[in-house]
Amino acid sequence: MPKIERPDQLTSLRGELRRKRQEQPITVVVSSGTCGQARGSLGVVHAFHRELDRQGLAGKVALRVTGCHGFCEQEPLAIVQPKNIFYRRIKPDDVPEIVSETLIKGKVLDKLVYTDPVSGEKVIREGEIPFYRAQDRVLLGQNKLVDPCKIEDYIAIGGYAALAKVLASMKPEEVIAEIKASGLRGRGGGGFPTARKWETCRRAPGTPKFIICNADEGDPGAFMNRSVLEGNPHSVLEGMIIGAYAIGAEHGFIYVRTEYPLAVEHSRIAIEQARECGLLGENILSTGFSFDVRVARGAGAFVSGESTALIAALEGKVSEPKPKDVHTVEKGYKNLPSNLNNVETWSDVPIIINNGSARFAARGTAKSTGTKIFALTGQVKNTGLVEVALDTSLRTILYDIGGGAVDGKEIKAVQVGGPSGGCIPAKLFDLPVDFEALTEAGAMIGSGGMVVMDDSTCMVDVARYFLEFLQDESCGKCVPCRLGIGRMLEIVTDIVAGRGTEEQLVLLEELGKTIALSSLCALGKTAPNPVLTTLRYFRPEYEVHVRKRRCPAGVCRALIHYAIDPENCTGCGTCLGACPQDAITGEKKETHVINEEICTRCGICKEECNFDAVTVR
Repeated sequence: MPKIERPDQLTSLRGELRRKRQEQPITVVVSSGTCGQARGSLGVVHAFHRELDRQGLAGKVALRVTGCHGFCEQEPLAIVQPKNIFYRRIKPDDVPEIVSETLIKGKVLDKLVYTDPVSGEKVIREGEIPFYRAQDRVLLGQNKLVDPCKIEDYIAIGGYAALAKVLASMKPEEVIAEIKASGLRGRGGGGFPTARKWETCRRAPGTPKFIICNADEGDPGAFMNRSVLEGNPHSVLEGMIIGAYAIGAEHGFIYVRTEYPLAVEHSRIAIEQARECGLLGENILSTGFSFDVRVARGAGAFVSGESTALIAALEGKVSEPKPKDVHTVEKGYKNLPSNLNNVETWSDVPIIINNGSARFAARGTAKSTGTKIFALTGQVKNTGLVEVALDTSLRTILYDIGGGAVDGKEIKAVQVGGPSGGCIPAKLFDLPVDFEALTEAGAMIGSGGMVVMDDSTCMVDVARYFLEFLQDESCGKCVPCRLGIGRMLEIVTDIVAGRGTEEQLVLLEELGKTIALSSLCALGKTAPNPVLTTLRYFRPEYEVHVRKRRCPAGVCRALIHYAIDPENCTGCGTCLGACPQDAITGEKKETHVINEEICTRCGICKEECNFDAVTVR
């Protein structure tokens, strides 16, 4: 790639790259993010290279290796363009047939086509699949258009046009005004207005100023930032450069957790390519503006996602939060003005500059504009990354996109906002996923994690699980978080173990509210959410645990009692042979009996019984 010294050179290069793309009318797009590689996508890519060479198609058919497309459970994926034929769960052995039948003869391979789990119908084209059809894929839709390791792909689809526009025709104050008009709010959890943060940092005394991209993403089950950074790192980099120009920053960091090796690698490649092309470093596009970025790897502590803890880690200190009497935009890295936004926020910036603030603000609600990526996981048919406008209802996400619960069950609740988010019951599924609506319901958008739970889930046990995680991840610096979360966990553990009391339910709620009010950072302030929301919406489950010493969902082992129904038992001996504790006795063709003193309540007998003779009470 040549060095680009002026905006008009960038425009000319883009035209040339687009013409080259048109010379290859057929493109095979293979998704190969972390999720795809875990399912063997690299083997599929190698198979395509071999087969295209073998059949003399290497120069006629383009093979584009991209990041994640979002539909993670269907990986590895391939899309044959321009017809957008969608193949899923491909194996290397499928590739010769794809080449010979689809690429050469134009035939669709029925065995590789997606089958909708709701309707049972086969869907050939990507845009017609319900999982994609109901989304608004402003950011994620770019992933299939670019090889993340080729800056020319990003430039071809309009990359760095926003940067050229800003440097050539906009003052820093005008850039901030455009971001403000868009209504963009931070996508990392807090939802703070992005332009207000930029404006404060620009006005703050002290130089140099710093730009930081928060790609720590420590929430279990959340992988939005990882997928954007793996699949389209130049969009993040372009947003950071524009932000640096608006704020007056000279240096930047992409702080990414070390457990994301592919995101680290692609970020470094993008930075090197942008430098070589003159889009990063000294005197960018001959405008006199200079800005550079480097990657900093985090050690994976959940609390490092908090801004002051992240900055402490960048400085080589223990990753602990500090009181925010003075915000990081005024005194952050090295006690200098530092503006921190997350991956998704930075990626939105070029889109706003290119398309205009009004178009961005037209999506979502008046106070929550644009789109947001959610990681849809749990007991739902379609799992993966979902991007929707912020006025989209939970019901649309869970049923139209997610396809509903698996195995004919009913969705009971969805936990939104990561481990310290809240559990929303089915009766509130018509709520939009905007900042205010979810906060009022006791949850939050947070990082965008979305865990679906069906009617076999015990909500008390869910609260216990998240408290365990949050206790482990607390830095322990402040008393309310260090001692309070541990005490809440003790109480919930008592309840699931059959030792709970009515008084503890009252104490649990009071304790949660106190911790939320008095903790130092957002981890402690939001840690009680799983307990407070389950108490708010699922209190009868707590009461049954306490008053009747019973778990309605049959999850809490201490409260489960297995028995064999003599009317259904045939004496086949299957349960007896399967029991690892020898807790079942009985002769052949006679009713069997479970010895509760020996039984460990593992549930294997119930799983193995073919006659529904094992009951739970």
